[in-house]
Amino acid sequence: MNIRENVNLSSLTTMRLGGPAKYAIEVESKKDVEDAYAFAAEYHLPVHILGGGANSIGRDEGYDGVIILNKIKGVNLEKSSDELILTAGGGEIWDDLSRLSAEQGYTGIEAMAKIPGTAGAAPVQNIGAYGQEIKDTLVSVETFDVEDNKWITIPASDMDFAYRKSIFNSSAKGRYFIAEIKLKLKKGELKGELYRSLQAYLDEHHITDRLPLTIYNAVSAIRDFKLPDPDVEASSGSFFKNLVLTPDEAKLAETKGIPIFTMPDGTLQINTGFLIEQAGLKGKVFHGMRVSDKAALILINDSAKSFSDLEAAKSEIQAIVKDKYGYDITMEPEII
Repeated sequence: MNIRENVNLSSLTTMRLGGPAKYAIEVESKKDVEDAYAFAAEYHLPVHILGGGANSIGRDEGYDGVIILNKIKGVNLEKSSDELILTAGGGEIWDDLSRLSAEQGYTGIEAMAKIPGTAGAAPVQNIGAYGQEIKDTLVSVETFDVEDNKWITIPASDMDFAYRKSIFNSSAKGRYFIAEIKLKLKKGELKGELYRSLQAYLDEHHITDRLPLTIYNAVSAIRDFKLPDPDVEASSGSFFKNLVLTPDEAKLAETKGIPIFTMPDGTLQINTGFLIEQAGLKGKVFHGMRVSDKAALILINDSAKSFSDLEAAKSEIQAIVKDKYGYDITMEPEII
């Protein structure tokens, strides 16, 4: 267990904002996790968990507590002719798992290629892309229950999944540390109607199959073109959430010429990036934060130095979209 003092949140998060955290502790085993929480309890300090730091943003004042960095590794594959049980440590890079399963020929997470972050963070936000969500393949997670001070396995059925939501970021926020995830994947191909951008890419490149590795490579190419490399440009990936609508709201939106897409579970959504783009904000800079000219859901930190710069940029973008379309759009990353 590696304990560091006064570590800037800007160095731990991909948006590169935020002052010092009192402590940052890297954990590589279940014993490390127990010791890290015992350390925080001894000094009466709050805890915030980070994986890759892609979905968290630090405040200027920093964090007067303990940041626990999930570095627990390990991958195990149990294969049959039609099924793959993939178990991975919470510190494994998510994209590595997406690629690995696709290479093995199993479908379920191949369209979630290149989503930044770690395996342990994936269930928290119920990550998803191109019609796939982790809730559809997740079997269970092994967690440390901070309240009861013991290790438990939580089945996916108990996680109250919704769009970008689970118990881990709502009703039980802060209670569990996810050390391991277990997925069940199927042999086969991605089914159903594809997202327009993905289908357009396949058509443009004269690709007719939907093998997992084909979809993984196609999504990777699309995302590599659209999304900034966080090692080069500071960003938190998709900054704004898509809008979830009722059937009546969806009908009204369509009368305004706003495209609606349907998730596999029937949820109706608006791509918030479409609203931002149609409002003429692509490529615009607000307080040092630039709306990506390739994917309008993305905010890139060109020159912002403070959290207040980000807050001001977010508020202006929200106000413009609200004025033009009447919708309240919300941010996806968590504020530390």
